[in-house]
Amino acid sequence: VYYGLFALQHRGQESCGIAINDDGVIHCHKAMGLVSEVFKPEILNKLPGTIAIGHVRYSTTGGSILENAQPLVTQYVKGTLSIAHNGNLTNTVKLRTALEEEGAIFQTTTDSEVIAYQLAKERIRTKSIEEAVEAAMQVIEGAYAILVMSPRKLIAARDPYGFKPLCIGEIKDSYVVASESCAFDAIGAEFVRDVDPGEIVILDQDGIR
Repeated sequence: VYYGLFALQHRGQESCGIAINDDGVIHCHKAMGLVSEVFKPEILNKLPGTIAIGHVRYSTTGGSILENAQPLVTQYVKGTLSIAHNGNLTNTVKLRTALEEEGAIFQTTTDSEVIAYQLAKERIRTKSIEEAVEAAMQVIEGAYAILVMSPRKLIAARDPYGFKPLCIGEIKDSYVVASESCAFDAIGAEFVRDVDPGEIVILDQDGIR
């Protein structure tokens, strides 16, 4: 993930972060600055795990502050979710207002946190995280590519219009997902295909579907 983010540094230079799933427990390290500055060897050595997501940020919705750095990690009634999001929603204000009226307390000023709250809300009503992602995609509008990490799965999804890029790669017996395939070149992964507009891809111990 570190080398993948390093290759994607041109997509954002304000902040960066990596969230790691270690046997169902999600740890996250993020800070303002470049990938090479934030993730020294001593930091990476403290982040063991089997699933991970990373993010480099430039501010669009929400200011350039640490609270807005990604990935976001959310604790809710079903456990823990971590989300990395690229894009801009067009109905952020409407969704945020509705969530606040239901009691949501926001820690950031980003539309990414709106997605996280919407996912948590839908997950309570659905049987799986992928169903929650599907339900949330019926509500959120705009341009987005998102990665959602639950204790046992990694979900990748792309907006129905395909405004934001997202592609799938393969390395040894693992799969990787990134905004650009240059991240695959950096880690020796092979490009498989693009995520289709509106598609949800599930990665877990059974493989990819």
